[in-house]
Amino acid sequence: MPKIDLDAIEQVSRTGYPPPFNQEVAGRWYRRLAPAAGLTDFGVSHVVLKPGAWSSQRHWHNGEDEFLVMLEGEAVLVEDEGRTTLRPGDCAAWPKGSTNGHHLRNESDADCVFVCMSGGENSGGGYSDIDMIWTTEGGFAHRDGTPYAEAKRPA
Repeated sequence: MPKIDLDAIEQVSRTGYPPPFNQEVAGRWYRRLAPAAGLTDFGVSHVVLKPGAWSSQRHWHNGEDEFLVMLEGEAVLVEDEGRTTLRPGDCAAWPKGSTNGHHLRNESDADCVFVCMSGGENSGGGYSDIDMIWTTEGGFAHRDGTPYAEAKRPA
């Protein structure tokens, strides 16, 4: 299996979240590894959270499994059941269809790094703490289905 050269993959800090939901993720930097490696059946992202940054808004997936491995630093996993500190080597998983909203927050003074993998069918999902869902078309909408103007999940 060929080694992936992380430095050869663009690291970006972007989101399709509409304001004001985009603010907490401004310090999230990621590389999409799956496309660079030719993988098509599941996604893999290498993520760096700067101090104070969130991985996402607290969310859940209708049709995608998600698995996370913490590599460096520490972050606080926030779920419906509460808060758990994740450190290097710790793993977390969310099966598709679970409505246990989750995200990571870097509450430390140093960067944290993790790899997140997901697979399944994009059949939308939701956000636990805010009036937002995402649709199968990749856009964001209010819970009543009204779209957010010019908001779309980045590739």
